[in-house]
Amino acid sequence: QVQLVESGGGLVQAGGSLRLSCVASGRIPSINTMNWYRQAPGKQRELVAGITSGGNTNYADSVKGRFTIHRDNAKNTVHLQMNSLKPEDTAVYYCNVAFLAVQVWGRGTLITVSS
Repeated sequence: QVQLVESGGGLVQAGGSLRLSCVASGRIPSINTMNWYRQAPGKQRELVAGITSGGNTNYADSVKGRFTIHRDNAKNTVHLQMNSLKPEDTAVYYCNVAFLAVQVWGRGTLITVSS
């Protein structure tokens, strides 16, 4: 059974930085995509950034140039470096891994950006 555990959330002032981490445990195929999603109050969950096991990345337009996703395949970890944070980045951030037809989700970590 695959499990994801996120860490690194918290409260930060606008313009600040945070780094999220996610560790995956269990049997995960070598070909997979690891993603960060977020869900703000009253809004739908949205994809923030994703990275394939080959290192290809994609970002939501709203975070391009501010957020960077990277992974360590040997350690089954994915990180999200978030810079120049804005109040509109406030949300619960979820780690996700996708492989074959399977989607696994972490429990989420709250990030609050104060103005």
